[in-house]
Amino acid sequence: MKFLILFLILIGGILIYDLYPGNKIPANAIVDKIVVLKSERKLLAYANGTILIAYKISLGKNPIGVKQYEGDKKTPEGIYYINNKTAISKFHKNLGISYPNENDLKNAKQIGNPAGGSIKIHGLQNGLGFIGRLQTLSDWTAGCIALTNEEVDDLYNHTPMGTVIEIKP
Repeated sequence: MKFLILFLILIGGILIYDLYPGNKIPANAIVDKIVVLKSERKLLAYANGTILIAYKISLGKNPIGVKQYEGDKKTPEGIYYINNKTAISKFHKNLGISYPNENDLKNAKQIGNPAGGSIKIHGLQNGLGFIGRLQTLSDWTAGCIALTNEEVDDLYNHTPMGTVIEIKP
């Protein structure tokens, strides 16, 4: 009986965590910088030097270290910019990151592999949006930065093309 009660409390806690609404970016705010702290699994959105919001994120399946080549499942590190916004994609909405830059291309060439590309900030795979914040329990992307669908909607609506994104270890 104790096991059943503990199990129900655990399930209830998970549901509350997953379904409780998160914070949103203020209605009229425009994001002018994004900082990703890989080691903390956080994405910070700024306007005029002030943090608007912090999101918990998931990264590539092999997140430690600098992305070296296509297929290494690492999330890049460095300074990039938002170079694309796609409202309909395989992973809900997404914001494209300008990876690879010249330095990334040079480094990949030195080790004899393609640098890859298509690094995004995206939501959950279509049809799996119900997972919500539970997606942050593990790193699961191929090198992208993942948010919940609601979070990526919020960031997408407040982030213009050309916004700087700094991805730190």
